[in-house]
Amino acid sequence: MYKEHTVAVVVPAYNEETQITRVVETMPDFVDHIIIVDDKSADATVSVVERLRSEERRIVLLRHEVNRGVGAAIASGYIWARDNDVDAAAVMAGDGQMDPADLPALLEPVITEGVDYSKGNRLVYEEAFRLMPKVRFFGNAVLSWLTKIASGYWHVADSQTGYAVIGKKALRSVDWDKMYPRYGQPNDLLIRLNVLDMRVRDVPVRPVYHVGEKSGIRVRKVLFSISALLLRMYFWRLWKKYVIRDAHPLVLLIFFGILMFMTGGILFVRLCALWYLDGYAPPMTAMAMLFSFTMGMQSFLFGIWMDMDKNKHLR
Repeated sequence: MYKEHTVAVVVPAYNEETQITRVVETMPDFVDHIIIVDDKSADATVSVVERLRSEERRIVLLRHEVNRGVGAAIASGYIWARDNDVDAAAVMAGDGQMDPADLPALLEPVITEGVDYSKGNRLVYEEAFRLMPKVRFFGNAVLSWLTKIASGYWHVADSQTGYAVIGKKALRSVDWDKMYPRYGQPNDLLIRLNVLDMRVRDVPVRPVYHVGEKSGIRVRKVLFSISALLLRMYFWRLWKKYVIRDAHPLVLLIFFGILMFMTGGILFVRLCALWYLDGYAPPMTAMAMLFSFTMGMQSFLFGIWMDMDKNKHLR
């Protein structure tokens, strides 16, 4: 237990036969349950975990019948923690890329300050740029900015790390059956937490690389798939939070801004076509295009500013 509160650590595992032993052996003593979720590994991960379980009584092994993705594995672990009345549930990857020494710092806001979700931030670590692969660092930065807009949590800087702790209230409030099943799970969860008005805290953690992990992430593929997820979930959040739950004019500003951008885009295409075909750009079309883009930008930015102000209390 950590300060008289039960703690579970969810460990999603897929083909981690070489890494999972290190994760278990370095798990802090205050952790009550080590929930290892095997996502239909093709190697000996399950055999290794069963051997470890004979010596480590804290291990709970959950197995997926088919490969469902890391997000689905985390959701399975969260459901177990919720159903077993755990006070705080952390996530630590099965490849050993999360430093156990950072776990108390992540638990502290949830256990002692009433924060609903604390999330690791590797980017503020002094040597993060040197330690992290450059492609991963760049992709992380792009997705983090997009996640700020989509989730409404502008203070959360490292959206892609899965190292996090969730409290009992949030465990019981989120519908885990609807959680995004793959690498976009942290982004999806942040958006769902915002709709539920949950407080989120950013906590500095040390980035860990080159410990024998084998990344299954393809940055280019993930960048586009998660961007599409963020776009879809952004509109879902606006609808749920500012139309269904509490009417707010920022929705009108954002959608008016998008409409004006689209109008400006159509006028831009028309202007280019006329210039190409006739060698002449009509002044009124050019002015209307500039007006549309300017109004769209102003309206969209005002909507984002109002969204930021509305979510300040969730820090």
